[in-house]
Amino acid sequence: MASDTPESLMALCTDFCLHNLDGTLGYLLDKEALRVQPDIFLPSEICDRLVNEYVELVNAACNFEPHESFFSLFSDPRSTRLTRIHLREDLVQDQDLEAIRKQDLVELYLTNCEKLSAKSLQTLRSFSHTLVSLSLFGCANIFYEEENPGGCEDECLVNPTCQVLVKDFTFEGFSRLRFLSLGRMIDGVPVESLLRPLSSLAALDLSGIQTSDAAFLAQWKDSLVSLVLYNMDLSDDHIRVIVQLHKLRHLDISRDRLSSYYKFKLTRKVLSLFVQKLGNLMSLDISGHMILENCSISKMDEEGGQTSIEPSKSSIMPFRALKRPLQFLGLFETSLCRLTHIPAHKVSGDKNEEQVLNAIEAYTDHRPEITSRAINLLFDIARIERCNQLLRALKLVITALKCHKYDKNIQVTGSAALFYLTNSEYRSEQSVKLRRQVIQVVLNGMESYQEVTVQRNCCLTLCNFSIPEELEFQYRRVNELLLSILNPTRQDESIQRIAVHLCNALVCQVDNDHKEAVGKMGFVVTMLKLIQKKLLDKICDQVMEFSWSALWNITDETPDNCEMFLNFNGMKLFLDCLKEFPEKQELHRNMLGLLGNVAEVQELRPQLMTSQFIRVFSNLLESKADGIEVSYNACGVLSHIMFDGPEAWGICDPQREEVEERMWAAIQSWDTNSRRNINYRSFEPILRLLPQGISPVSQHWATWALYNLVSVYPDKYCPLLIKEGGMPLLRDLIKMVTARQETKEMARKVIEHCSNFKEENMDTSR
Repeated sequence: MASDTPESLMALCTDFCLHNLDGTLGYLLDKEALRVQPDIFLPSEICDRLVNEYVELVNAACNFEPHESFFSLFSDPRSTRLTRIHLREDLVQDQDLEAIRKQDLVELYLTNCEKLSAKSLQTLRSFSHTLVSLSLFGCANIFYEEENPGGCEDECLVNPTCQVLVKDFTFEGFSRLRFLSLGRMIDGVPVESLLRPLSSLAALDLSGIQTSDAAFLAQWKDSLVSLVLYNMDLSDDHIRVIVQLHKLRHLDISRDRLSSYYKFKLTRKVLSLFVQKLGNLMSLDISGHMILENCSISKMDEEGGQTSIEPSKSSIMPFRALKRPLQFLGLFETSLCRLTHIPAHKVSGDKNEEQVLNAIEAYTDHRPEITSRAINLLFDIARIERCNQLLRALKLVITALKCHKYDKNIQVTGSAALFYLTNSEYRSEQSVKLRRQVIQVVLNGMESYQEVTVQRNCCLTLCNFSIPEELEFQYRRVNELLLSILNPTRQDESIQRIAVHLCNALVCQVDNDHKEAVGKMGFVVTMLKLIQKKLLDKICDQVMEFSWSALWNITDETPDNCEMFLNFNGMKLFLDCLKEFPEKQELHRNMLGLLGNVAEVQELRPQLMTSQFIRVFSNLLESKADGIEVSYNACGVLSHIMFDGPEAWGICDPQREEVEERMWAAIQSWDTNSRRNINYRSFEPILRLLPQGISPVSQHWATWALYNLVSVYPDKYCPLLIKEGGMPLLRDLIKMVTARQETKEMARKVIEHCSNFKEENMDTSR
C-alpha cells in the first residue's frame, strides 16, 4: 500500500513561502520587483528547491498565480545562491534568465521554453565559467533574434519585427560543460560549428536534429558516454561514426515510427557492430525501428524454460555476444520486444505491463508522442486485465499529465487510464496523498483543456472518489469547474449527466457554509437553467431529475439558497414541470423535498401563500407517487405554512380548515412502517413544530415523522433525536391541552422507542 507519510518540514515551508512570497521571503520594491528581505541568506539547497518547486506549481497547479518578478529574488548571489535549476514551458522569458545572470549555475535545464530568444544566448555566457550541464531541449526560438526589416513603412506596420536566425553563437568559453541537450532545435542551427569549442563533452542530446554528416561527433570519441539521436535520419555513415565512440555507455537512436517515412533499417550487422565496438554499452534504445527478421532467433530455436536475461540465451542473435546484460534496452514498437529471452534488466516495449510502464517512465520528459501511445496501452491493460504495479502506474500517469498539461493526446489517454486505475478494485492500495494527487491532475486537465473527451474522462474519474469527503480539500475549485461544464449551451448529454450527478453529490452531506458558498457561485441559477432547457425540449431525463435533487440538497437549512430559488422563477418551473411530467414520481419527490426546505424559512413562506400554490400542495397530499414521499413532503410544506397561524392565511380559496382536513386524512393514510427515501441531518425544523397549539395538524405531522423515522431507522435517528433535545419536547407535548389524543399516543411511542434504544446500547463494561 502507498504511504501516507506526511510532507517534510522543508516541503511544507517551501510551499507556504511560494504561496506567500511577499511577506515571507521577499518584499516589493517600488511596488513591482521582488527583493529578498534584508539580513537573509539562503543557501543553494533552499534556493534551488524554491525555484524548481515554483516551476512545478506554475505548470501543474492551475490555481497558482505566477509572480512577474519571481526570479528577481535571486538576482544577488550575496543573499541567494542558485546552482541547479530546471525551468520549463512558457513560464520562462528572457528577463527571467537575465535576473539570475550573476549566479554561478552548475546545472541549467530549459525545457520547451519557447519564449526565450537570442537575448538569452547572451545571458548563457554569464554562466559559461561554471556550467557543467545545460539543456535547451525544445527551446525552438532561442537561436532567433528580432530585426527591423528594411523596406517601406507600410510593411513595417504590418510586420514590425522579423525573426532572424543567429549563426555566430558558439559555446566558446564553456570549458566545464559536460552535458548538453539541443533536442528539437529548429532547422538551420549550425550544430557542428556551435559545438566545436566543446572539447570534453560526456553527454549529448541531438533529438530531432537532422545532419547528413555526423563526422564531427568523432571529436568526442574519448569522452562521450551518452549520445541521444532520437528521430535523426540515420545512414550507414552515421553508424560508422557512432561505433567509433568507444566510451559510450548509453546510446539512443530510437525514432517515432509515425512521424515520417524512414529509409534506414536496423540489420543484424548494425546491432553486431554496436556490441563489438561499444564494449562499455549499458543502455541502448532502438525503439520504433524497422527490424529485419534476421536479427531474431526463430521460435523453434529459442531455448525453453524460464525467461532469461543471460546474453548466451538471447532471442536477439547479435546480443548473444554481449559480455553482460544491458541495464536498459528500448524496444518500444518493435517486433523484438515480444521475444522470449531479452538480455536486459529493464526493457521498454508493448508486450506486457512491465515493458509499457518502462516506456512511460523512459519517454515522459521529452517524448509526449511516444508517451501517449504507451499510456494508451496501459489503459487497455487496466481496462481488460488487472494492473499488477498499480502504484507505479498511477505515479507515472500523474507525472505525464503534469508534465504535458497542454498535450491533447496525453490528456485524453491519461485521464482515461486514471478512471480505471482509481476504481474501487484498487482503492485499498492507494494512500490519501496519492488519491489527492490524482484529483489535482484531473482538475488541472478540466481547467486547462476544454476538449469534450478530456472533460468526460475527468468527470468519470471523479466519480471513483468518495464525494464530498475526498474532494473537500478542493471543494470550491471542483464546484467552479463543474458549473462551467454545465453551461446549458453545451450539447454533450453524457458530460451534463455526470457533472450534475457530481454537483448533487458535492452538496449532499456538507455543512451550510459550503452550501452557501456554492450557491453564490451560481449553483442554484445553473440548475434552474438546465431545468428550463429540458422543459423547452419536453424531456425529463436524469439531468432534469438530478438537477431538482441537487436543488433539494443545496437548499437544505440554507435560507439564502432557498431565496435564490424563488427569485429566479423556481416556483414557475415547479408548476411547469408538474404539468408537463405528471407521471414522473421521482421528479415530484425531488421537487416537493426542495419546497419543504423553502417552507422551513419563515421569511419566505408568504411567497408560497397563493391560491394556486396551496391548491397544488393540497392536491399532492393524495399522491401515491414514490410510496408516501410526495404526499409526505406536500404535507410538510403545508405544516410549516399552517404553523404561521390563521392570520397569515391570506387567501380565501382554498380555506384553511379545508386544507387541514385533507392533511389529517393524508397522514392517517400513511403506513408508519414505510421505508423512506429521505435523509435528515437535523430534526430542528421538525422539532420547532412540537411546542405549539396554533396548528395541531402540523404538530401531528411532526410527531408522525419522528415516530416513522425512529421506528424504521432506530440506529440512525434515535441518537439524533436524543442529541437535539427532542425527548423533553415530546414529554411537554403529552401534557398540552391543545394536542390531539392520537398525537399524544404517537409521542409516547417515540419516547418509548428512544428509551428502549438507549437502554439496549448502554455501555455496561467497567
